[in-house]
Amino acid sequence: MTEPEVSPITPVRRWPRRLRLLAVAGIVALLLASLPWLWTTLAARGHLYDEADAPAADVVIVLGTEVAADRQRPGDRLAGRLDTAAELVARGRATVVLVSGDGGGASGDEPTVMTTYLAERGVDRRRVVADPFGLDTYDSCARARDVYGVERALIVTQSYHLSRAVTLCRQLGLDVDGVAARCDGCGPALLAEKSIRDYFASGKAAWDTVRGRPPAVRSPADPAIQEALRG
Repeated sequence: MTEPEVSPITPVRRWPRRLRLLAVAGIVALLLASLPWLWTTLAARGHLYDEADAPAADVVIVLGTEVAADRQRPGDRLAGRLDTAAELVARGRATVVLVSGDGGGASGDEPTVMTTYLAERGVDRRRVVADPFGLDTYDSCARARDVYGVERALIVTQSYHLSRAVTLCRQLGLDVDGVAARCDGCGPALLAEKSIRDYFASGKAAWDTVRGRPPAVRSPADPAIQEALRG
């Protein structure tokens, strides 16, 4: 009788200790790097809306971004934000629009382009207030509070940016709800790129909030929002 063959046991290969330590260190580093992004994501929960479901507020803040190559028209993403804000005004979900961007930006004067575009979309110019020193999201939120006296608002930007914007404004004391802007010209590659950028930008957002950074440009109180609401 022939005995069955026994397959040799393959020895289990173990990672060298140094590689295991490097792998653990890498995982820990990734988790730590992700904490700011997790903070902005979780803190914004319950305050994010689609255009159709947006709550009401007297003011809607539109965050600036690049204008088109002719420097006279908004780029696709900025147009999407402005179209969403114009629809919110038309539906009575907001009364005054605060357009906040860089008045001396590399691509052009964002608030001026934004104001003109909204007027072309039927928004009364008297209901549009321009902040030319909203140099980044943090500054836009801080200046809305300190310069324009905003306490309650909607904030409009694309979905990949919305949680960070809402979290920053709320951390600065504004009662803000976010409304996801249209993004008709945004392809998958662009959305992936912007989402990655926002992931890393959340670290700066956390640091700015922790240290209570003042906005880059300080201005005296401006009653333009209150006057627009009365008008």
